[in-house]
Amino acid sequence: MNKGEMRAHFIALLNRSDCSDALANTFIDQGMGRILRTLRIPSMEKKQSYSVSSAGGLYSVVLPSDLIETIDIYHDGVGLVRLPMHEMVANQKTGTLGSPEFFTREQGTFLLYPMPTSGTLFINYYGELPAITSDSDSNSLTILAADAIIYTALSYAADYFLDERGGLFDGKSVAFVNEIQEQADTAESSGGTQVMRPTVRFED
Repeated sequence: MNKGEMRAHFIALLNRSDCSDALANTFIDQGMGRILRTLRIPSMEKKQSYSVSSAGGLYSVVLPSDLIETIDIYHDGVGLVRLPMHEMVANQKTGTLGSPEFFTREQGTFLLYPMPTSGTLFINYYGELPAITSDSDSNSLTILAADAIIYTALSYAADYFLDERGGLFDGKSVAFVNEIQEQADTAESSGGTQVMRPTVRFED
């Protein structure tokens, strides 16, 4: 579904004359944001690489701008382990060069230790999806989980309008999100191809 189609279904289910298109769009955007904070599915997985060439050693790398959550970090095929900040700071003071074994996030960067002088660093992560701004816009989440987005938007609308259906809307939102996450987890654990099936159901 694109944004215009989701808004039409949202307005039909909300069934109020005092909800403008602009306000409906706000609720849909809030619903998208809430789902992206909790859902972790294959279509959100991304990878960024960094080619390392530094005689003095690479101290840190900038986080991907769309990063939501780190999955893992590898340097030349070897995984890095996350350290607490105080341990990383103490280690980096030694200035040790070599293949990195550890990382720590510091604001907008990942600190590395030992500091690599060559090779390739890969960051696997869950990233933000393309924004939907116009009525014709869609992304993998609006295609896969339009029902979850709409019912999450409805729960926000219920809070706004003090609508007694808020508990019903929120319950369906949670159920749809859990169903999608369970489907993704099952595909991952079974070694499947992680093909996700859209679950579009609209109920009164």
